[in-house]
Amino acid sequence: MRYVIFSDIHSNIEAFEKFLGLKKIQNIDKYLFLGDLVGYGPNPDEVITQFRKLPGASFVRGNHDKVIADLESSSLFNPAAAFSAEWSKLKIEETNFQYLKQLPKGPLVIDRFLTICHGSPFDEDYYIFSQFEAAESFKFMETSIGFFGHTHFPIIYYMRNEKIDIVPLSENMHIKLDVNTRYLINPGSIGQPRDKNPASSFIIFDSGKREINFIRFNYEVKRTQKKIREAGLPELLASRLESGV
Repeated sequence: MRYVIFSDIHSNIEAFEKFLGLKKIQNIDKYLFLGDLVGYGPNPDEVITQFRKLPGASFVRGNHDKVIADLESSSLFNPAAAFSAEWSKLKIEETNFQYLKQLPKGPLVIDRFLTICHGSPFDEDYYIFSQFEAAESFKFMETSIGFFGHTHFPIIYYMRNEKIDIVPLSENMHIKLDVNTRYLINPGSIGQPRDKNPASSFIIFDSGKREINFIRFNYEVKRTQKKIREAGLPELLASRLESGV
């Protein structure tokens, strides 16, 4: 089985459409999405519409999805995130708003051997930025392999003999997964990379070969930036796309 794992589109239709057109994902068996269709970017309605067309997709909601669907307040967001969330609510058609509202809460177990979540297996809003946070998350994961989003930072945490180590992911990296090791893997972000590289990223996982393939691609950043500025959204949301931070 070949899975494509991706996360954090954040209303970036240019990045999302470029991703969907890549040859590398044309022979995929299942799409696994780790949350945050919307927030930050200028095209929330268009992204939801396009996402709903995906065949064979399993997915969980993200924190921005919750807030923009009015399931949670934006009061805990930073000012730029809160502004974009309230703006996004006004731009989403009712059918797409209801779809957003019904996105399932993670974690979800896929095909009895994979876990997908937005933040962590025990808290969908928890950030995994360190080995300590990964260790806490492993305690609650039922499977040996898990995929998470939320941080926009591509990385693998792995646990072997109770010791946790990390592997930062770089372009075109192939990694064979060991059967005696547990993994928490972040594919990075489609719509707002934050690892100082503006190229979008995702992962293809071949379960037969137990192999991870980490892939990056470029999209029309300047077009997305122009739309963000024309919409009157905070400048930070445009400028950070170019720097990948």
